[in-house]
Amino acid sequence: MSEFVLSDLRRVAGEFWPENTAEKWDRVGLVTGRNAAPLRRVLLAVDAVRATVDEAAEWNADALLTHHPLLLRGVHTIAEDTAKGALLASLLRADCALLAAHTNADAPEGGVSDVLAVRLGLENAEPLEAGADPASGIGRIGTLSSAMTLEAFAGRVASVLPATVSGVRVAGDPAREIRRVALCGGAGDSLLEHPAVRGADVYVTSDLRHHPAQESLEQSEVVGGPALIDISHWAAESLWLEGAAERLAAALPGVEFRVSARRTDVWRFAVGCDS
Repeated sequence: MSEFVLSDLRRVAGEFWPENTAEKWDRVGLVTGRNAAPLRRVLLAVDAVRATVDEAAEWNADALLTHHPLLLRGVHTIAEDTAKGALLASLLRADCALLAAHTNADAPEGGVSDVLAVRLGLENAEPLEAGADPASGIGRIGTLSSAMTLEAFAGRVASVLPATVSGVRVAGDPAREIRRVALCGGAGDSLLEHPAVRGADVYVTSDLRHHPAQESLEQSEVVGGPALIDISHWAAESLWLEGAAERLAAALPGVEFRVSARRTDVWRFAVGCDS
């Protein structure tokens, strides 16, 4: 039986992913819960949505730790006829706390982008933009041990991610040689013009919008630039959960940590696809 309480989870999470390292616009940390509440089971997930909230309640979890904050933007009511109000009510009734580690978990060693770089086999990977700690920061850029075609590298990307309807979308010559790889876990089209990204052979990220991606590719036709690989936002960030659960379990022995089996990627099927 665990002798830990919720405040212990908050303390350890704060050591691994300090809240003061989150972006100013972010909303991380404890959303709901009591510091003195017993801590025996913790479920980890990318999103706090109906599927994961129900999973936490059915498992009798004492806390749900998610990557994406539920209350990121302003909320003026938590009435149960609203989506967020209904989720919070379910968590409260289940006596299940809710915490979020978002941009504070994106940047550090072992964070979202770092895990993706390791899975893809990047060597000498470093942040695209370093944080206070040189080993942490936004995104990663590194080198493959040996060059491969864009098509082969896209296959490697697909192999390390859980399958989704959108799969792995690629813009560029399939035969192009890839060695230098830039990436950003989560939505990263704001970095398309970053000098390190422009100097890479390929840029891997999520949620690429039509016009920024198109403009990047057109610019590459003129002065050179990266091929683009667009991956599922949920799939990319889900890779972080396993390592996070292992670190927490080591710090809080006796507490059971589980990664959610629910896939919260929003897309369910596709028609009319053309490869």
